[in-house]
Amino acid sequence: MAEFETSLPSVRLIQTYIKDKPDIEIKLLSGELLTGKVLWQDPDCICLINEDKVKTMIWRQAIGYIYAKSNG
Repeated sequence: MAEFETSLPSVRLIQTYIKDKPDIEIKLLSGELLTGKVLWQDPDCICLINEDKVKTMIWRQAIGYIYAKSNG
């Protein structure tokens, strides 16, 4: 397992999304668009929960971009 580097700006930004709970849009490299709130992150994955309470684990390497749509 990769070392989780908490000093990286990207990791800190996701931690802010977890804490503040804004609506997030994640665009995958496959073109699929996911929306919801970030529950947790680890060195390999991010977990997103949608409005229907469905949890999706997303591999970081599959992400094109992450965008905060609102401020909680």
